Amino acid sequence: MKEKLTIVKVGGAVVEDEAQLSQLLKDFSAITGKKVLVHGGGRKATKVAEALGIESKMLGGRRITDADMLSVVTMVYGGLVNKNLVARLQANGVNALGLTGADMDVIRSHKRPPVTITTPLLSKEGQGVVDFGFVGDVDKANGQMLSKLIEEGITPVMAPLTHDGQGNILNTNADTIASETAKALAPYYDVTLIFSFEKKGVLRNPDDDDSVIPVITRADFINYKADGTISGGMLPKIENALGAIDSGVSRVIITLATALDGQSGTIIQQ
Repeated sequence: MKEKLTIVKVGGAVVEDEAQLSQLLKDFSAITGKKVLVHGGGRKATKVAEALGIESKMLGGRRITDADMLSVVTMVYGGLVNKNLVARLQANGVNALGLTGADMDVIRSHKRPPVTITTPLLSKEGQGVVDFGFVGDVDKANGQMLSKLIEEGITPVMAPLTHDGQGNILNTNADTIASETAKALAPYYDVTLIFSFEKKGVLRNPDDDDSVIPVITRADFINYKADGTISGGMLPKIENALGAIDSGVSRVIITLATALDGQSGTIIQQ
């Protein structure tokens, strides 16, 4: 029987909220057994970029990362946010180690090619080609290397940065980092992946915080996507969750950052 491993992904909104973040780190530290923390930090990156006079360009909730913005996200994700989380976990008795995908070659990716997107944000016709810049799409995650760290009693804290093997850092979606890390570790552990954010789970009605959908299967997701119940940034989150389940991850839960008990929120199933 495989040993249990819990991977928690915390979003940028929670990282920016001191009360939620303190509670999350306390709850994460209390999780028994082996664990991994994956973090975002987009809101902090936007604030730092603004202070430096660098414009943040977003499209459909995704950050366009030019050379200047790449410098900002590297500093913020790999430095400011990551090392603050590591220091605070150490204070909570967790022997944490901050990592980007470039460290120990744990996550390698390729630069996303320009894509054609249909949206009225681009032109009157609603379609255009978008170059997201230095954004990485994951090719592989090294579960064997991560498992060696974990077996030494170390808790990896993963920043949403990867590399292409050619010396280039790439900005990569934190949900994708969490999902790919979970898939890479599934051969070694009984993995539970928890996406924690500022809501109680996936909501049937975005204006009603108590309208949590308890279980979503792939068939449910197709229906919810078609009728608009699930849209925006929740779409890639659930797609990542379903991909993790398909690749051997035992459980995926989407829940409130202050509810890491594995019993709350929305459970994603095949």
